[in-house]
Amino acid sequence: MADKVRVLFVCAKNDVRSPLAEALLRHTDSLHFEAFSAGLAASEIDARTLASLDHIGVDATGLRSKAIDELEGQQFDYVITLCDKSSEELSRMPASGEIIVWSFEDPTTSERHEPFRHALQEIHDRINMFVTLKTRP
Repeated sequence: MADKVRVLFVCAKNDVRSPLAEALLRHTDSLHFEAFSAGLAASEIDARTLASLDHIGVDATGLRSKAIDELEGQQFDYVITLCDKSSEELSRMPASGEIIVWSFEDPTTSERHEPFRHALQEIHDRINMFVTLKTRP
């Protein structure tokens, strides 16, 4: 693989799920992938997102919330939506080779015990499968 595969993760506010995915992909395989995240609108990264990443030793340096409009004109190999709202707005997505729709519960509104830990684990599992499939010879 000569060039890195560019992956953009999109969610509604770019405050939890998409920054988690960006940091996890960077942590999992920065040799083959270049990870980005954005929201339909910018927000502020939830402190619990950063704490969850720190808890498992994933570097969150440089993570910041940004709107999808900031990435206008950039090309991505994959655009992966992480929530229902962002998947409904596919026409706003930057140019990509493939759009993939994933949906994860918002941990900020979840009734689960330890919702951020669950979100982190679910996203990490999906990222691991994605990396395995896309780096096979």
